[in-house]
Amino acid sequence: MNISETKQEGLPQDKLFTELISAVSAYLPKQQLSQVQQAYQLASEAHAGQYRLSGEDYICHPVSVALILSEMKMDADCIMAAIMHDVLEDTEVTFDDMSAGFNEEVASLVDAVSKLTKINFKSREQAQAENMRKMFFAMAKDLRVIIIKLADRLHNMRTIGVMKPDSKRRIAKETLDIYAPIAHRLGMHEFCLELEDLSFEAMFPNRRGVILKGVKKARGNRKEVIEKIKASLKDRFEDTSFPAQIAGREKNLYSIYRKMKRQKISFNEVFDVYAFRVIVDNIPQCYQALGIVHNLFKPVPGKFKDYIALPKSNGYQSLHTVLVGPFGVPIELQIRTLEMDQLAVSGIAAHWLYKTEGISNETQARAHEWLRTLLESHKGSDDSFEFIDNLKVDLFPQEIFVFSPKGKIVKLPKGATAVDFAFAVHTDIGMTCAGVKINRQMEPLHTVLRNGQTIDIMTSDFAVCNPNWLNFVVTNKARNAIRNHLKEFKERDAIALGGQLLNAELKEAGVSFNEINQERLKEFLVEQQLSSVEALLMDLGFGNRLPLLVAQQLISPKDSTQASVDISKGKQSSATLNIHGAGGMLINLAVCCRPISGDKVIGFFSPGRGVMVHRIHCRNTREYKRKHKNWLNVRWTDDVEGEFFTDIRMELKNEKGVLAQIASLFSSYGCNIENISMSTSSNESSCDIFTITVRDRKHLARVMRRLHNLPAVIKISRVRN
Repeated sequence: MNISETKQEGLPQDKLFTELISAVSAYLPKQQLSQVQQAYQLASEAHAGQYRLSGEDYICHPVSVALILSEMKMDADCIMAAIMHDVLEDTEVTFDDMSAGFNEEVASLVDAVSKLTKINFKSREQAQAENMRKMFFAMAKDLRVIIIKLADRLHNMRTIGVMKPDSKRRIAKETLDIYAPIAHRLGMHEFCLELEDLSFEAMFPNRRGVILKGVKKARGNRKEVIEKIKASLKDRFEDTSFPAQIAGREKNLYSIYRKMKRQKISFNEVFDVYAFRVIVDNIPQCYQALGIVHNLFKPVPGKFKDYIALPKSNGYQSLHTVLVGPFGVPIELQIRTLEMDQLAVSGIAAHWLYKTEGISNETQARAHEWLRTLLESHKGSDDSFEFIDNLKVDLFPQEIFVFSPKGKIVKLPKGATAVDFAFAVHTDIGMTCAGVKINRQMEPLHTVLRNGQTIDIMTSDFAVCNPNWLNFVVTNKARNAIRNHLKEFKERDAIALGGQLLNAELKEAGVSFNEINQERLKEFLVEQQLSSVEALLMDLGFGNRLPLLVAQQLISPKDSTQASVDISKGKQSSATLNIHGAGGMLINLAVCCRPISGDKVIGFFSPGRGVMVHRIHCRNTREYKRKHKNWLNVRWTDDVEGEFFTDIRMELKNEKGVLAQIASLFSSYGCNIENISMSTSSNESSCDIFTITVRDRKHLARVMRRLHNLPAVIKISRVRN
């Protein structure tokens, strides 16, 4: 197909393609135009017979996406990938076909934006999360992936009107939650604004209509004030012979709505702010222009922000100030260079649009650094929902700037703590941080940091990563590093426990692990799709497999049916378990009966949770014994450490100061009160349940004897269930 043939066609898709060819002809060489035509021909034939909900041929959508990208002067590979971006997903064309017909770079771009359709996901949400995760990994290699995806989403939002209301709201919410913030994060301001307004219209058409009507009405009323302010600014710059372009700017409808909702203010209060932009030639002139406008109108204290010295994370640079204009109206002013203005509008796309090397290097480096940090923080986790949660947190940063002792500036999200700072400096610093000095004063590690503070982290070789840090860290890097450490620690414990449980079963059968036939062991690992012996022991430690069943299958190659019959005989296996009260990773103490060191206990396998330990007389053990034929007789070792929760029921006289007496006694015996609940009450007495911490049965007995001697205590007992 050549261009002249295309122009003779009267179909909508051919008219769109003619428009596309006209647009790309302005900057692509003729050889590449021929390749674009080949891409259109392949996509047109592949999508033949497919239609959109609007009734138009499906090929109209990818051509429209390519047309959006041509406005940014994207390269030929990107334009071709946009034209064919749904071919791998929705047609019979394969990756190899596309690589052979074009090149592997184009095929890789198409594959990156294609959804994972060959996998059966449990839900639409899981599919969306996994597709998003796949796309971000591809983005790390080539930023054009997200530019194509954003153009795809923009055209879908422009044509969303034909969809059902529920679908419109779902897609619009996803756009507001993910795609618009990504566009903002990559500095693509125009994309972000249009995606926000289209999503706003799809989700809340009535609210948008009301705000639009108010904007049109207010625009006429404001015209005189705007012209007066603009003339004053222009005259002052001309008087000082200072070259500057001055333009008014208007908030988009969604940002007005968001501000009204966030600050709980009326439309008039939002629209009473007049906004202007001043464009100058270079950075020194930005600061000179600031002095000129501050001499013209009084600045509002505390409203100046220097995003030139400290750029935003997406590379955005400008000076922001708020002035008190004529009639007392507030004026928002942005002062920037032309290059900064181009970057603020187009972000990472500025490289292709303006062919500016400085913009290319700096903005793309920032984008790659953001992606690298995001993906590194998620390394080691296969949970796509966790990735999306982390992404959403990362897409809405309100930044603060703090300093290291040597004066290095560290950028962190608002709400970040000293531990977040430690991990931002280096993962090893975070893992071994033991204390912090903020502005030379010792502070707790959970202290929330503020702009301009100097942070000095103290480390120790003996310090260990604390699981409680997860309660207050806010950065993805800190959160995921802590989680990965805990996961590795947990897995090591699981392997040790799994080996202990398996050896106990093998010992019952009169063999040891070393005597197992190695060929049989290899066969078993293959049968169970396990990568190694460590993976088998980890499964046993987590309680996902029964040691008795594994032992039987390793000793003799019986089939699983025979092994199940052996289990049903109710054979009891016994093992000595090291139960640590402070651990709780692999051995879980039941809440129903709250066992403590010294109690007679019994253990049950709970898949995914390890061993559940109950007191021997707990009512729930009867139920477990009926359902679980294989259970463990467990006992405490002599070196048990830590504190345990236990419940004490006390009938108390209603006298003044009774609770204070009891609390004082608990404190003197080293017991913490975790909870108090009232079971029954009358005028004379009340029956209260105290949840306290004790070291073991002897410690509890001493405390209960002392409590029993108090005059106000009528009756005391330990709660069984």
